[in-house]
Amino acid sequence: MKPGDKIGILCCSNGQKKSYKEKLDLLTETLTGIGLVPVYGKYIYEKEDVFSASGEERARELMDFYGNDEIKAVFDISGGDLANGVLPYLDYDVIAESDKIFWGYSDLTTVINAIYQKTGKASVLYQIRNLIYAHKNMQIDLFGKAMFEDSEELFCPDYEFVRGDEMQGIVVGGNIRCFLKLAGTEYMPDVKGKILLLEGYTGTVAKMETYLCQLKQLGILDNVAGIILGTFTEMEKENCLPDIKTLVKRKTREDMPIAITKEVGHGTDSKAMYIGKMIHWIK
Repeated sequence: MKPGDKIGILCCSNGQKKSYKEKLDLLTETLTGIGLVPVYGKYIYEKEDVFSASGEERARELMDFYGNDEIKAVFDISGGDLANGVLPYLDYDVIAESDKIFWGYSDLTTVINAIYQKTGKASVLYQIRNLIYAHKNMQIDLFGKAMFEDSEELFCPDYEFVRGDEMQGIVVGGNIRCFLKLAGTEYMPDVKGKILLLEGYTGTVAKMETYLCQLKQLGILDNVAGIILGTFTEMEKENCLPDIKTLVKRKTREDMPIAITKEVGHGTDSKAMYIGKMIHWIK
């Protein structure tokens, strides 16, 4: 990308509260200061409960950005529960032919993994609103370098292995709750030989155990080549025991590589991860 390029900003999941307008104005100011021109969709704010528009309308807005040659990348600023409602209405052929990259996090795990499954294209698990939060200086620096200098620093979180010493494969996954929405659908990626990234926001031990049981029963935990655990916000806040790495170890075979990182998840210091792109991590 180059300074002056336009980027699309939209909400495929829950609409933003109208009280967030000042924050989005700050985001606009920040992006403009970096050198990008944000172009907002029509369905940013809540209109009916958490809905900004129907799933079909939200999908059409995303496709409009894909069809606009002036838009160089698309950033979803939402989260919540509604993103999987757009999946049947996306034109995956158009997405496959585009060189645009889709960015989003949390509930957008559904869209990101569907894009990979349907097109083979990588997307980025990242919340662009981090540019205005507590770690904004660091985020602005890394994001700007990623946009204009092809720097990979934003995409290189620190990590450590808790089992094994190497993993290699294409990354799938994201938010554990939202990834499981794809179970049994045509949008769930083939996980065999992949690296499964998992992070979580809400939920303590019982909820995470439930999610992991479902991943196990789907055959996912037995077929991936490795697991990356990002942050699990509520579990860490409550100092839950057993912790997430213990729960995952109990559900996986002894030779399954597991790495953890504090730099992927819902924290405002979170870095980005490509979903649908190869990684090779070594201890």
